[in-house]
Amino acid sequence: MKLACLHAHHSNIEYIETALASYEIELIHFVDPGLMNRVTHDNSFQYSDAQQKVKEQVEWIAKINADAILITCTNYIALLNEDDLSLPIPIIKIDEPFFEVICSIDEPQVILFTNPATVKGTLDRLYNYTNKHQKNLVMEVIVIENSFELLMQGQKEKYNEAINTCIHKLMNEGNKIISVAQLSMVSASVKVERETSITVINPLHTLIDSLEVQLNLKQK
Repeated sequence: MKLACLHAHHSNIEYIETALASYEIELIHFVDPGLMNRVTHDNSFQYSDAQQKVKEQVEWIAKINADAILITCTNYIALLNEDDLSLPIPIIKIDEPFFEVICSIDEPQVILFTNPATVKGTLDRLYNYTNKHQKNLVMEVIVIENSFELLMQGQKEKYNEAINTCIHKLMNEGNKIISVAQLSMVSASVKVERETSITVINPLHTLIDSLEVQLNLKQK
């Protein structure tokens, strides 16, 4: 089994590699942080240009004879127009299993972000998912301010501390279900789970559960 992975940041590679280390699967990684940077900062770069770039990337990746393509960036996924694609292999979107779990919960929820640039794309896709499946969420969205810069500066420990502190604070304030929306937040959320024995939903665990079914993954 060969899985090609498209990431917007190299830090996501470690999460996927670690999570799938015990399975019989070959991972091939492609990373392009430049696209989202240009979408965010270059006003001359049109939405249609970004869509075309993602289309070209995915079509090029499909030529390496992988069995499936995994896209780990929600903004990439939002730019992907599958109606313009005709690929012989499935495209797996990291956010869809995450959305499925979130939408199965009736209690009030909090969804956390660190990167403000990912919020709109993620929420647009989430609301499209809820509308399609006729789900109503009671959900609060929180961006952990001034945290994502730490990750970009290579200060991963301080980044995780900021997430850990925020989650603990929310747990002390009430009984809402908490989830983290980005792969880069997984380590901190898992640490809180170990400390509190309270589940924090994250897109990596929901993805692995889904991949086991979709790709019929087998343990080594």
